[in-house]
Amino acid sequence: MSGTSEGPAPAAELNRPSVTESEIATSPRTESPPPPPPPPPSYRSVFTAAPFGMAVVDREGMVTGANAALATLLGRDPESLAGAVAADLVDLASDARTWHAYRELLRGRRTGLRCTRRLKHPEGHALWVRVTVSPLPADGGDVLLSVADISDHHELQAQLRHVRSHDPVTRLPNRTLFFERLTAALDPESYEEGGTGRIGLCYLDLDGFKAVNDTLGHRVGDQLLAAVAERLTHCAQEAGRTRTGAPLVARLGGDEFALLVEDSTGTEQLADLAESLLDTIQAPFDLSGRRLSVSASIGVVERHAAGTTPTALMQAADTTLYWAKADGKARWTLFDPERNASRVTRQALASTLRPAIERGEFALEYQPLVGMEDDRVHGVEALIRWHHPRFGTLTPNRFISLAEEDGSIVPLGRWVLRTACRQARDWQVEHPDEPPIFVSVNVAVRQVWDSDLVADVADTLEETGLEPRLLQLELTESAVMGSSGRPIQVLKALSDMGVRIAIDDFGTGYSNLAYLSRLPVSVLKLDGSFVRGFQYEERAAAPPNPADEVIVEAMVQLAHRLGLTVTAECVETSAQATRLRRIGCDTGQGWLYSRPVSPDRISELLGAPGVQAGVGKP
Repeated sequence: MSGTSEGPAPAAELNRPSVTESEIATSPRTESPPPPPPPPPSYRSVFTAAPFGMAVVDREGMVTGANAALATLLGRDPESLAGAVAADLVDLASDARTWHAYRELLRGRRTGLRCTRRLKHPEGHALWVRVTVSPLPADGGDVLLSVADISDHHELQAQLRHVRSHDPVTRLPNRTLFFERLTAALDPESYEEGGTGRIGLCYLDLDGFKAVNDTLGHRVGDQLLAAVAERLTHCAQEAGRTRTGAPLVARLGGDEFALLVEDSTGTEQLADLAESLLDTIQAPFDLSGRRLSVSASIGVVERHAAGTTPTALMQAADTTLYWAKADGKARWTLFDPERNASRVTRQALASTLRPAIERGEFALEYQPLVGMEDDRVHGVEALIRWHHPRFGTLTPNRFISLAEEDGSIVPLGRWVLRTACRQARDWQVEHPDEPPIFVSVNVAVRQVWDSDLVADVADTLEETGLEPRLLQLELTESAVMGSSGRPIQVLKALSDMGVRIAIDDFGTGYSNLAYLSRLPVSVLKLDGSFVRGFQYEERAAAPPNPADEVIVEAMVQLAHRLGLTVTAECVETSAQATRLRRIGCDTGQGWLYSRPVSPDRISELLGAPGVQAGVGKP
């Protein structure tokens, strides 16, 4: 045990000579004080009768006298203490700091020393003592060594520390002790001197533990936690048989446990440990005659200790545990930096989405909707882009779901609607001799529920001067099919206004054909998965699947019977366009005609025949 230096011990005060008031008054003033008088007769009796061990030590560090209490405490013969090396008796040389302080005190350069030492008694038991060393005032430089037995106090303190650092239910180390060990393991001094320099962590959570507490009570829940802790400890001990040491098992709170692997050898070691943990947890538990079966989800992290902090490691473990839960539970998942980066990016986008609308970071591109018969642009679909200052240009699939979750889709949707309608009107003014083209705008279901979409559309059309027939609103099939109440009322109101309603990605959702006839829909947009089956060329060796064309043709004929037009998405080859034209598809959209482009590029395409010949390709 290392000692801590303190001021002079109270024992030194016993040796200070007494001075009377008359002596103070009659003593002449001199440059140097007179030599101290000899100690009073009571000094020797106090030294002998003291309840704790005492010894006088000369400036060479040798014991010149000791009381019986010290001999009894150390289990030594009183005569053997005289002439003994004092530092050896109480282990003062076991650490450099204490040894240096002791030597300085013997040389008269220090006024006191106090430290705690663990000694081995000749009878074999451990002995904790508090050692105090202080100078005696007499000439010669002797010091007084006092030794007090604090074993009972130390044991009590150890018990209190154990209670504070261990979980009362499972008797495992708790969160406090776990983080102390984790912090120590990540200290460079602990891994730079040897070992693998790596660290691993299995972060475990019981699946459905709350249901056990709710249905069977907390007493059974505590029994289950204690049984789980016992199995985890056994797994850790088995893993430690083939390694330098067993992993530390701790309960972090609730039904969360952690196994810390210091000097790990790689992900394979952590994977083996996680597998054994899953297997041992899945075996049924017998608790007071009640048989319970539970499973666990485990997040596994393994990495270099250098550059890692306890907070970063636990955040990674917590994230990975969440992945294991989200992926179906009863499994372990290894931390994936790329997956985590995507999650972090998603969080960063969500936190900056609303301010980005106000900062004007969004822009629209437009993809032509081309007539299958005349290869002319009949309309365009407005596609939003986010010019993010950090992540670059982002397409809708990166942020629209976030906007729907936090409600920012409503102000964002209003901006898209106004911008697209204003641009459509500008094209109409710029090309008065060409038939006006319509603009198609995507609408999320939350816009229908959380805003007055009918009023927003009416205000926008009045503000921009665009005719209602030149605006098309697209909703996904899953959002429209099976809807009732307000969504259908909104769609009917918009249709009555003259706005075109299109069902996007048709064929991938409910496909409730009977319900389709009752919806105020103008256009069906066939999902690209149907069109991709048309990619073969007539001369290709592999014959096409006849079912693809039969299904598409049936949907086109059904739509036409209902008075609807059909747009095919993802048209990429001339062969696709030819087959779609043959089965009666009205318009096509895809890279055969053009990718999403700027408004200026659309102006160049207006009135140009033969778009699929390459005029519209950027």
